[in-house]
Amino acid sequence: MSLLELLCELISRRSLTPTDAGCSQLIADILSPLGFEHEWLYHNGVTNLWSLRRCGRDNAPLLVFAGHTDVVPPGDLDCWNSDPFTPTIVEDVLYGRGAADMKSGLAAMVMAVQRLQAAAENPAFDMAFLLTSDEEGPCRDGTRYVAQVLRERGIATDYVIVGEATADERVGDRYIVGRRGSLGCNLSVQGIQGHVAYPHKARNPIHQALPALAELAAAHWDDGNADFPPTSFQIANFHSGTGATNVIPGEAKVVFNFRYAPCSEATALQQAVTDCLDRHGLEYEADWWHTGEPYHTPPGLLTAAVESAIEQVRGRTPLAFTGGGTSDGRFLAPLGAQVVELGPVSASIHKYNEHIRVDELDQLCNIYIAVLREVSARLNAPG
Repeated sequence: MSLLELLCELISRRSLTPTDAGCSQLIADILSPLGFEHEWLYHNGVTNLWSLRRCGRDNAPLLVFAGHTDVVPPGDLDCWNSDPFTPTIVEDVLYGRGAADMKSGLAAMVMAVQRLQAAAENPAFDMAFLLTSDEEGPCRDGTRYVAQVLRERGIATDYVIVGEATADERVGDRYIVGRRGSLGCNLSVQGIQGHVAYPHKARNPIHQALPALAELAAAHWDDGNADFPPTSFQIANFHSGTGATNVIPGEAKVVFNFRYAPCSEATALQQAVTDCLDRHGLEYEADWWHTGEPYHTPPGLLTAAVESAIEQVRGRTPLAFTGGGTSDGRFLAPLGAQVVELGPVSASIHKYNEHIRVDELDQLCNIYIAVLREVSARLNAPG
């Protein structure tokens, strides 16, 4: 099976979170002849695959290719130029849900390992694949769960490459060396419902909430640092009202989110919000969620290998980036691994007509091959 055929087969499988739709089994079947041994770590309806191949050296470091087989829903099918689960190539561009996020990364990783072995090259490290069908969803039973299993078993991961879509305009122009933390809240502000003509007999939760929210939106949380932009606070939703034009509502609901740099802490941000709400005298309930601490991989063996590989394949030095949303890298970095995210162009992810250029799919695979060679060469280097 060729790289393009593998990606098309993966796209054709309707693996909406948390459904894997046989994607992991397809990959496992390709990895088995390459010496990988598989363990299925199912958890609450989520498919997780841990595939491990030993290099035959004692105390060899472990490099993990990590990714997800699940995709987001396609949305309105009339907005697609072709069926999102029927891979379609038009003018050397492959369209389909998952073409960029992130079945192309998975396919390129798998074929990179296959091609390396076909060249009779045995890297100086153990290799593993960690695949999950719970990255686009709650992220409770996928990589987070597998990371906990690995921690309990005392399995150390030294290097992790996550195949997320990280490029800006062309493959290899940037890669991810860190992500901000994410802290969110569902806030319910209580008031007293009443007639708009008699406001003294009611308490308007909108009027009460807005000054506090304006203060939070205008707050300066930190300055960021050399590697991360400043922490941001964003209101994602504000909902209130009964549908009538003459009724003061009894409740206002707000959803907001922090994307925070390592120089801030989730507990301190949460306390600052609580202090603000209390200072404004609000009656409220706050349901907080924390989906991940920030992580950062400083310059080291893996980043040097990635940059050298991209220079070989693409003839350019990539930007080391820390922007964007969250990824499963946040669950693997705490295991002590150097973590980078490296994959296709991100411009079409989660959109209609998601796509990848066919030539860039090949380039991505070649970059992965070069990364494996560079990591091995650095591990074998004297001293």
